[in-house]
Amino acid sequence: MAVALLVLTGCSGGAAAPPPVRTPSSAPEFNAADVMFLQMMIPHHEQGVEIVRLARDHPVRPAVAELAAAIEATQRSEAEDMKGWLRDWGQPATADAGAHAAHGGMRMTDPDLVGALKTAPGAEFERRFLDILAGHQHNAVEMAQTETSAGKNPAARDLAHRIVESRTAEIKQLLGYTT
Repeated sequence: MAVALLVLTGCSGGAAAPPPVRTPSSAPEFNAADVMFLQMMIPHHEQGVEIVRLARDHPVRPAVAELAAAIEATQRSEAEDMKGWLRDWGQPATADAGAHAAHGGMRMTDPDLVGALKTAPGAEFERRFLDILAGHQHNAVEMAQTETSAGKNPAARDLAHRIVESRTAEIKQLLGYTT
C-alpha cells in the first residue's frame, strides 16, 4: 500500500501538494437567456391553456377536442416545471413590464383575438380556433429556438428542443384540420 501511495503522489523527492478539493456545485447552471425564456414561456403557456380550454365549450370535431386536451395537459405540466426551475434559481416567475422589449417582446396572442374567439358562432369557432392556436404555437417555437441557441441550462434547453419538435408537429396537425 505504501508503494502504491508513493506512485500516486509521485516521487519528486519533495512533499507533493494535495490535489485540490472539488466539491460538486449544488447551484444550478443558468444564464439570463434561460431566465428570459422561462419568464416569457410561462405566461405564453398559460394563455395557450386558456385558448385550448375554449374547445371544451364549443362545437369542434372529436380529433380537435382530443388535441386541445393533450395540449392543455402538456402545457400545464411544462409551466409547473418552469415555475419550479425559476424558484430553484431564486429568480422571479415574471419579469418587469417591458423587460423583454429588446428581443421582440412577449410573443403572446392578441387578447382581443382570444376574446373574439370566445364568442365565435358555431362552425366559425373551430376555424378561428385552429388559426389562432396554430399562430400561438408558432410563437412558442420562435421563443424556444432562441433558448436553444442562447440558453445554458441543460433542462431548459431540453425543454426548448421538445417545444420546437412538439409544437411544430401540432401546427402541422392543426393546419391539416383546416383543409
